[in-house]
Amino acid sequence: MESWDVLIIGAGPAALRSAISCADEGITALVIDSSGIGSASGYAPISGLAASIDEISAKSHTEDTIQFGGEHTNPDSAARICRESVPVLSELERWGLNFRRREGGLPLASDVPGHSVPRLTGCGDSTVREITRILEEQVIKRGVHRRADILPVELVVDNYQIRGVTVLNIQTGEIYSIQSKTVILATEGYQGLWSSINDGDASGLALAKKCGIRLKGMQKIPKHPLTIKGYNIHIPVDVLGSGGRIRKETGEDIGFDEIFSGDSCVLDLREIENNSRDWFYQTASRIKDRIGINIFKEVIPITFGIAKTTGGIPSDELGRAIFDGHTPEGLPSKLWLTGLYSAGRCSYNGMHGTNILPGNLILDDLVSGREAGKNAAIWGKNAEYGGSKLLEKSEKSSIKKIEDLFSNKEGKTVGQLSDKLTKIFSNLNGNFDPAIFETLKNSIQEIKNDNIRIIDKSLAMNTELTSAIKLEGLIAIAESICSPG
Repeated sequence: MESWDVLIIGAGPAALRSAISCADEGITALVIDSSGIGSASGYAPISGLAASIDEISAKSHTEDTIQFGGEHTNPDSAARICRESVPVLSELERWGLNFRRREGGLPLASDVPGHSVPRLTGCGDSTVREITRILEEQVIKRGVHRRADILPVELVVDNYQIRGVTVLNIQTGEIYSIQSKTVILATEGYQGLWSSINDGDASGLALAKKCGIRLKGMQKIPKHPLTIKGYNIHIPVDVLGSGGRIRKETGEDIGFDEIFSGDSCVLDLREIENNSRDWFYQTASRIKDRIGINIFKEVIPITFGIAKTTGGIPSDELGRAIFDGHTPEGLPSKLWLTGLYSAGRCSYNGMHGTNILPGNLILDDLVSGREAGKNAAIWGKNAEYGGSKLLEKSEKSSIKKIEDLFSNKEGKTVGQLSDKLTKIFSNLNGNFDPAIFETLKNSIQEIKNDNIRIIDKSLAMNTELTSAIKLEGLIAIAESICSPG
């Protein structure tokens, strides 16, 4: 059985930044993900990176974050992460990120709604993709080990301590366990409930939930304001800092609030600055190919949509995954599931509240990833391996689970159940009133009762099987939404 000090699950910025921190602490981590290497390149970009580059301090940035996120925002998390915006930007510059520049050579800071001063930096609609590329370069330079097409099936826990992970090798169909002193969950969120499994399968959240962690903030779904009406196409808010306008059909300029309230709105990019258009080529091309609109010549009907989520695994400032437990005296207490860390989209620190201030999501990815990696490495240096028998037991139970899936002769296909689940949540538009929880629970239970029927019975390269495993996890997350925590 192979063993690693740190095992990182994920492929995006948070996972890669965690791996860099591990390497800088003298620990070589193993990074695994069910997708191919380089696949997490920033699908559906929603904004650039918020950084207080023209301010004395991050105080105003913190205040804007709290005001935009509302009463559910954690002010301590907001302050802590906003303070890191300039160091994060400087680090990316040092590693070679090609930011949009202003006269004089400094990164361009765009003025977008939600920010009291210009603060949004980046590379147009390629910010997340370019940040991911830069991080991948740094990971390669540090000799980090990465494996693609590895689907985590179960976290193995012994008396509230991580012992490793059982995985499915998608290419070979082999099920085996990887022993690890620490595990960092840095996967996507659960926005796949509103679109498709591939958009956000919540795999990290499902793993954590299965080992007893109560997920937090699941009912507070941030809404992306620039979503094309009738399509699941999200436009990065960066366009608003380059001459784009949100307005009513009458021509009156408006802000995000009107979109969130459901008013009929359009996005007007016809007067976007000529020198800015190349920075949004990917967005323009995607929309032209998909629905035939030239965004620089026609107005675009928009509404709000679910592009990213922020609820998930409760974590502290060190990136440690926290669960509800008790002290030796029997008093309620927040405890660390020893050896388990979380970062990025699957982690919940309360920074974003009910709306993501433009540019804060990727900032949170990078800061939380850095801290989780650093602290996991420090812990992993001195911790001991264990749980060999439990890992072997997990392998057997995982094999049995897949055999049970194959044995279902009746039921519905993954596609049918996935579409049914998506339809339920799309009709809710991210509005979770406690009054609908019981109805929602019943609808989810109906999906569970249908059973998943897998047509392809092979183990190797069975995308139907991997989708079925992911769907089961996403259904479990749907149940968590109905159980406020």
